[in-house]
Amino acid sequence: MTKTKTPAPTGAGKAGAALWGSVLDVYDLEEHELAVLREAVRTVDLLDELDGIIKTEGAVVTSPQGAKANPAAVEARQQRIALARLLAALRLPSGEEGDQAAGARPQRRVGARGVYGVRSVS
Repeated sequence: MTKTKTPAPTGAGKAGAALWGSVLDVYDLEEHELAVLREAVRTVDLLDELDGIIKTEGAVVTSPQGAKANPAAVEARQQRIALARLLAALRLPSGEEGDQAAGARPQRRVGARGVYGVRSVS
């Protein structure tokens, strides 16, 4: 039985299509996991676009208030965090030998971990 490959999302860039293919070449994902992978693809492509802006304008830009971090660099940092969470939600093995049985995926989790606030002690 041959595996039917799901095409990359419409409009996926080079990096996004590479991520899509590299994951689906190894794993069979369920529909809800494909939705998470689609968002990861969009995030990777956005990071490429932001990287181009940073390379053109620099990491620091001047404003009427003086030098400041390029807004594209700030957004890239946020998108990297989002990408890490999306990829973690897919529960793909780290690839380190001996960590997982061949082809096995980590156990299912109830939900993705989020940001935790500080609880007051009363």
